[in-house]
Amino acid sequence: MLTNLIPTISQKIEEEIVSTKPLSGGSISSAYLIKTAKSKYFLKVNSASNALKMFHEEQRGLNAIESTKTIAVPHVYFVDIHNQNAFIVMDYIESKRPSPSDYKRLGNELAKLHKVSFNEFGFSSDNFIGSLPQSNKKHDSWSDFYWNERIYPQMQLALNAGLLSVEEVPNEDQFISLFNSFIDEFIPSLLHGDLWGGNYLISEDGTPFLIDPAIYIGHNMVDIAMSQLFGSFGPEFYDSYHKIIDRPKYYNELINLYQLYYLLVHLNLFGKGYYSGVSAILSRYFQNSK
Repeated sequence: MLTNLIPTISQKIEEEIVSTKPLSGGSISSAYLIKTAKSKYFLKVNSASNALKMFHEEQRGLNAIESTKTIAVPHVYFVDIHNQNAFIVMDYIESKRPSPSDYKRLGNELAKLHKVSFNEFGFSSDNFIGSLPQSNKKHDSWSDFYWNERIYPQMQLALNAGLLSVEEVPNEDQFISLFNSFIDEFIPSLLHGDLWGGNYLISEDGTPFLIDPAIYIGHNMVDIAMSQLFGSFGPEFYDSYHKIIDRPKYYNELINLYQLYYLLVHLNLFGKGYYSGVSAILSRYFQNSK
């Protein structure tokens, strides 16, 4: 696969590639470090039927974050396809283990990203959460967006696969009524959309970088909720972040309801191992509303 791509990539970057090295950690695509005499590039390759669109949406998301000039992302040079192999080429970031001061800076710069405001929810194109499609149809109402473009589609997938029962699932009125009771007034923010510990890097000079976004415009607490789902963010991150953006009144409730989306995604991608997390939130918030 890679041998056939090297001449194409070399021609596009107008540099001779002197070495390539497979990298670990990519669960969806194959990843490589490409070296030329003067530069290092990060390459991802995927032969799935939707891979080209996935990479174009990744580029679109990184470009959108980059345009805010609030927090760094790897610069994407191009996305293309060759012999059914889609690929994306971007900067390679030499990274290190985060220190407390690195977490502080990451929290500060993420808050600055979230301060970039908009007037509606969604995005200009649909994208992906993992390998699953993620609809970003625009809405004026956040609760309408979150139900119709996030929770409902994932619940339907889980129901159709027999991973949830009809009795466990709230209807639209039940969900939106409770959801709205926890929402204070807020300004729509540009979100990373999939902010777990594997989707940021700290470069060797301490610069935080966001990678692999599932970008859209929504409630800033969505990114905070995802960051807490699997850990890997130090306390300095949250202290720094909330010095710029206050914690909402119903902080814990919002964490749970935003984590519900990601737990449903994991349930649909990886199966019953994530059922208990989904079930706990559904039974806690909706079992008495039926």
